[in-house]
Amino acid sequence: MLLATYLNDHLGAATAGRELAKRAAGNNRDSSYGSFLEQLAAEIDEDRESLLTIMRAVDISVDHTKVLAGWGAEKLGRLKLNGRLLGYSPLSRVVELEALALGVSGKLALWRTLDQLQPAESRLAEVELADLMRRARRQLEQLESQRLVAAGDAFGNRQ
Repeated sequence: MLLATYLNDHLGAATAGRELAKRAAGNNRDSSYGSFLEQLAAEIDEDRESLLTIMRAVDISVDHTKVLAGWGAEKLGRLKLNGRLLGYSPLSRVVELEALALGVSGKLALWRTLDQLQPAESRLAEVELADLMRRARRQLEQLESQRLVAAGDAFGNRQ
């Protein structure tokens, strides 16, 4: 029961992360951040699908309420002030990159937890958790690099 709650909580967060990544990619399509964010959004979607595959493997059903809550939380997050009454600002990009990094950190924690459970849970034997952890670490490194550039763009390269 606890594993079901844990995985569904992460699925809700993954849903929010997927929506945020798609929005950030769309908002930055014509900027130097666009290709990175489009690739990241695709990977986050793939990682969410990996989580669903894992849930099926361990016979845990999707809690649609938590998925909807994750979707809704991302939509509510759009209401935050970003220094402009309407539209996208350089601060929006910084906050989005930071939120995505928080989400990827949580996803990495999920993969590490499942990796710890893998020896005792035979249904996880086929899951390539090492690959998922590697990808999450790479995503975090890339997000931090992009975040620092975005912060420089937003606040000026103050040293």
